[in-house]
Amino acid sequence: MDIIERINKLKNEKNAVILAHNYQPEEIQKISDIIGDSLELCIAARDTDADIIVFCGVDFMAETAKVLNSGKKVLIPEIIETDCPMAHQLPPEVILDAKKKHPYAKVIIYVNTLASAKALADATCTSANADLVVNSFEEDEILFGPDNNLGYFVSRRSDKKIIPMPKGGHCYVHKMFTLDDAKAVKENYPNAELLIHPESNPELQEIADHVMSTGGMVKHVLNSKCDEFIIGTECDMISRLKIDLKKAGKSKKLIPLRKDALCTSMKNITLEKIEKCLMDENYEVKLDEKIIEDARKAIERMLSI
Repeated sequence: MDIIERINKLKNEKNAVILAHNYQPEEIQKISDIIGDSLELCIAARDTDADIIVFCGVDFMAETAKVLNSGKKVLIPEIIETDCPMAHQLPPEVILDAKKKHPYAKVIIYVNTLASAKALADATCTSANADLVVNSFEEDEILFGPDNNLGYFVSRRSDKKIIPMPKGGHCYVHKMFTLDDAKAVKENYPNAELLIHPESNPELQEIADHVMSTGGMVKHVLNSKCDEFIIGTECDMISRLKIDLKKAGKSKKLIPLRKDALCTSMKNITLEKIEKCLMDENYEVKLDEKIIEDARKAIERMLSI
């Protein structure tokens, strides 16, 4: 029995479900029950009937699953080296300080944050629905974080004043992309559409054919009449797209904007760690009940939209 068979056997025995983010390595995506972006995985975590959720992603994602399933056991195969650097750029004290300076503003934060930060928010959002969430509030001022580039994306689609917190908040992977990168790849593939994630710099958003979440990229590539796409996000997004194209019986050319655009935290999960996680039920996500209660309200506000 090989490792994939052993993982499936353990999963069935323990009524477990494996959720994987689009940036996980291809071999992890292939053995997962559900692959998705932050919004898709939030919904999957909320709706699952499994007793155990094994979350293949980074720390804030597993915390979100726990917030939405406080009575279930949520495990992450590698809890030591799966911190999302961007999530840690917005600790609770930064939000509290911003609220003091802008007492009439609503607080809307990216799901790419820790539960302790979500507990202070009026609502969370993802890159797929950030503009919808922001525009659902009547207030004119919005405290928004941690990703400043996503804040820029929202500001282009809203009349509200977007106040970033913290200043300079970013994803280091998406900050790698430059105009020179886009120009070089476009010269080699002039007929390809440039798809850019809203965590990328404003100048790239302005020249992109489409600015969209990873979930949006999946839908667009599957349904577009175009046959070539430059993918401006983490490289394993191409792994996700290949899986879905194969299922749909389609063939399209996928070109990474940069071949070194890798989230190292996402790559720390392996098949061996998933097997051990299921065997030992280790690295369980545990959160304070008050944080769970408050963070759930912010997430559910997003999901209701």
